[in-house]
Amino acid sequence: MAFDFATPVERRHPAEGWASQKWHRYADDVLPLWVADMDFRSPPAVIDALHARVAHGVYGYGEVPATLTETLCQWSAHHYDWLISADWQQWLPGVVPALHLAAQTLTAPGDGVLTVTPIYPPFLAVAERTGRLPQQAALATPVSRDDSWRLDIGALEAAVTPETRLLLWCHPHNPTGRVWSYGELAALAAFVERHDLWVVSDELHCDLLLDEGARHQPLVAAFPALAKRTITLWAPSKTFNLAGLTTACAVIPDPDLRKRFAQATKGLLPDGNVLGLVAAEAAYRDGEPWRQALLQVLREHRATLKARVATWPGVEMSSPASTYLAWLDMRDANLGESPQATLLEQAGVALSDGAAFGHPGYVRLNFGTTASQLEAALTRMDALLAR
Repeated sequence: MAFDFATPVERRHPAEGWASQKWHRYADDVLPLWVADMDFRSPPAVIDALHARVAHGVYGYGEVPATLTETLCQWSAHHYDWLISADWQQWLPGVVPALHLAAQTLTAPGDGVLTVTPIYPPFLAVAERTGRLPQQAALATPVSRDDSWRLDIGALEAAVTPETRLLLWCHPHNPTGRVWSYGELAALAAFVERHDLWVVSDELHCDLLLDEGARHQPLVAAFPALAKRTITLWAPSKTFNLAGLTTACAVIPDPDLRKRFAQATKGLLPDGNVLGLVAAEAAYRDGEPWRQALLQVLREHRATLKARVATWPGVEMSSPASTYLAWLDMRDANLGESPQATLLEQAGVALSDGAAFGHPGYVRLNFGTTASQLEAALTRMDALLAR
């Protein structure tokens, strides 16, 4: 079956007037390549399942169906070689609420919450929002264009204190696109046990590994000893472009930890989104052909972007091994203190500001869009950056 990833979908001025954060944050003449939201229609199987559910006409309180939990068990076994159980799954409306609830559940006011920068901005807000102590350690910066961002255990050791209780981990990594090596994960696992930390492993982009034949290995699958202290977060939102349906899953093998987390959600999180649950099941059950086609498109877009960056003096990019997000170092591009603001004002291209990720002078570019829209944005950027 052929899938159309080439035809732009009208999101700025759809006939129905639906608002889009991505397309309505900026003026009409700005091309948005910022928030992690693709410009592709979701898999036909998902759209068909939603049509059928909407046609039912009653949208009362729902429950997580056994067919969904079993489908996720099958997906995990097939794609990650990790045998999980249905009762390990705590379905909830999004990964960001889960990060905050984990901090409230597993730590006390004044405890340290450790993150590794650069990082997806909500990670950096968790400690302050929950009355905890924010702690950060930086990744090792690439030393050449062919190098990658790397985990720096020394930096983690320097940042950890007796107050540290929770590590927020991103695997694969947003924004750098790193797929962590087994050696890096082994060092991280030893660090976690050495300091007796809780872990939230955000694995939201784990189904978007771009290199041919690459397979995701969940942190707990690689290091089962961490199961008693780890909450793994998954969602179909990024892979299948379902973010607006606010459905994610916390996978928690340890029964005591699972009970604590489930109790913490009561009264703070709504029941499951009935449409999001339907979409999640359809995506995991029938979305694999579409996902494979998407990965090929993203590989092509990554190659296009990599070739273009090579023509921009002062701009560096480590080729992302996962996600549809590219992390660009523009500190030497002569675009002023805020390259993001300069590109917005002078090129009409909206990217994510690296300062929000803990690294000023960088930008994050979303290449999960059609080839024509990507080319239009890169052409605008050429006017400021190309040789």
